Amino acid sequence: MQKGKKSYSIFKFKCPRCHEGELFPSKISEFTKFFEMNKRCAYCNLHFSPEPGFYFGAMFISYIITAVVFLSFVGIFILVFGISVNKTLAILFFMVCISFVYTFRLSRSIWINMMIHYNQKKVDEVAAKHANDL
Repeated sequence: MQKGKKSYSIFKFKCPRCHEGELFPSKISEFTKFFEMNKRCAYCNLHFSPEPGFYFGAMFISYIITAVVFLSFVGIFILVFGISVNKTLAILFFMVCISFVYTFRLSRSIWINMMIHYNQKKVDEVAAKHANDL
């Protein structure tokens, strides 16, 4: 993954326009502010919530990710490993609890990246401005 690619911004949770600023104020491993997003990019000043309800579509992306991944796991556990349905549901519940925050953040990152694209010209403008300020 390299800057300028959608995959970089999506999986690194970076600003979709400049790939420098962070979408979220904390890392997932810090166990703080799980669902809080930065209001603006600290580098290019992009507003991460351009209108009320902007991330409504991210719920559908989250649903699709969850359904595809977890139904695949359930099928593998039951059909390949022969684990009982009750044990499989217990494992699934545990996996959902662990991955919920990552799925939430990933779906928001995918959604904003669908709407806003990388802009090298804007990155160069901001870099020049930062250089002049020093």
